[in-house]
Amino acid sequence: MKSICVIGGGKWGQNHIRTLFEMGNLGGIVEANPKRLKELLEKYSVKGFQDVEAAIKENFDGFTIAAPAPLHYEIAKLLIQNGKNVLVEKPMTLSSETSLELVELAKAKGVKLMVGHVLLFHPAIRKIKEVIDNGKIGTLYYIYSNRLNLGTVRTEENVFWSLAPHDVSIFDFFVGKPAISIKARGQKFLQPDVYDSTLAQIAYPDNIHGHIFTSWLHPFKEHRLVVIGSRGMISFEDSSPEKEIKFYNKHIEFEQGIPIKVENPTEIIPYENRQPLTEELKYFVENLDKKIEIANGQSGYEVVKVLEKAQQLIDEK
Repeated sequence: MKSICVIGGGKWGQNHIRTLFEMGNLGGIVEANPKRLKELLEKYSVKGFQDVEAAIKENFDGFTIAAPAPLHYEIAKLLIQNGKNVLVEKPMTLSSETSLELVELAKAKGVKLMVGHVLLFHPAIRKIKEVIDNGKIGTLYYIYSNRLNLGTVRTEENVFWSLAPHDVSIFDFFVGKPAISIKARGQKFLQPDVYDSTLAQIAYPDNIHGHIFTSWLHPFKEHRLVVIGSRGMISFEDSSPEKEIKFYNKHIEFEQGIPIKVENPTEIIPYENRQPLTEELKYFVENLDKKIEIANGQSGYEVVKVLEKAQQLIDEK
């Protein structure tokens, strides 16, 4: 049984801890706050540490980093330098330069590096990827995502860095290739230096395009994903009670140069109801002796490149 140590006992770190414990793979917890660490160790009978250096000395099979994003690079680099397998939460780091450094260091050290783009393990996202790859929608044209809500408003990162990593990772996953260009705009309303609403347009090879609308200043919650192809279209709204994948059997054909709408009944595509974080952590554990293909370090680096470029473009406006 693989033994994993979780670094960070905050809200999301506790999700890692609980899930790995339920899987039978929790080996240790690193938490700097002694009171919180004590509480966690009373609940989970595993080894506890207040610093990463002490945990490195133990023989864990891997580590997950659920510490605040500004600490990701420093902690991941230390672990990789010591030959440890790592799953680091998104965003991988706060710059493409440091993300690429981690990718290259992991290769040099021969260790696994994975990034916590948890929605790539959502069963609905996996099913949509399957539908795209089997040709049901024909040629992939474009993808769009709305990730909107009222709050949680951040003070240290803008809405694009906070919400869009999910969608950039999903777009890359669906297309199977990283973005080649991006355009982005943003607006600041609540704070002078933090963007509350952004719209990004992303171009991929083979004339595939996407756009991402993010806002935490919105009257209702909407996490909607739409995929358009030459033979059909897909929608998935994770914020809806039903959480259905809908296949719209409709497209445009040309007859003697005239565009004609072809429309057939909409189909509901079934998928298994499984917890994305559980699936993500299972994948990490099960592939420690194999190859990390989904959400690997390279894909995490590509996501950070888009985030960084979008930030640059937004700031220039």
